[in-house]
Amino acid sequence: MNIYTTLQIGDYHTNHCEDYLLVKKISSNKIVCAVMDGCSTALDSHFASTLIGKILRKIIIEAGYKELYEKDIQRSPDEDLKEILENLFREISLIKKSLMLDEKELLSTLTIMLYDTQKNEGVILVTGDGVICINGNITEFDHNNKPDYLAYHLHENFEDWYEKQEQRLFFKDIEDISISTDGILTFSKIKKTESDQKIDFVTYLMVDQLYSETEDMLNKKLKNLEYQFGVKPTDDLAMIRIKRS
Repeated sequence: MNIYTTLQIGDYHTNHCEDYLLVKKISSNKIVCAVMDGCSTALDSHFASTLIGKILRKIIIEAGYKELYEKDIQRSPDEDLKEILENLFREISLIKKSLMLDEKELLSTLTIMLYDTQKNEGVILVTGDGVICINGNITEFDHNNKPDYLAYHLHENFEDWYEKQEQRLFFKDIEDISISTDGILTFSKIKKTESDQKIDFVTYLMVDQLYSETEDMLNKKLKNLEYQFGVKPTDDLAMIRIKRS
């Protein structure tokens, strides 16, 4: 199994990359991948996405220790993901109170995937905007720059919130799967090049197999887009792609 990642600041951003990504194993056969996109019109957007990523890392490490003592308990990917998100809700709420944070300091989208490599199945949940690709099938979640951020719901009952999530996809028997922030939809011409060839940027990054033999596949593709086609994402981009060998 090959895991490719990329995190790039958008060409229209100057100070901070407001996206963040995380790849972390719960156990030898369970892996969690997440991409976060901080709200540009909120406060310290880079802080919100990074904070969520750091909290998730802590929760996943704790989940790994828990599995060591509960080897006989079998959970589905959805059950594991639900428990992780419930802990995330609780941790963010505690930090919000502890640091006296405003809601605007916690606005970030979250696209999170839990994948059981042994069973070759998993689940993806998208809160807000995001783009996913499962075995070549691309799905875009777009809310016209008005995402329903997780931070809006911290005061709610978690069970009620989780059951209302419609942007949840289950998958199995995958060969190639990707999750990305919506920065992948923002490629724009930034300089002239000799090539006038048209290219589908999303397909190129999420489906095309060029450079798949190298760990740096996505970064090489981004460089190729910049120097051969003269295009870069104008918004920040965080992307994770998993390809089974």
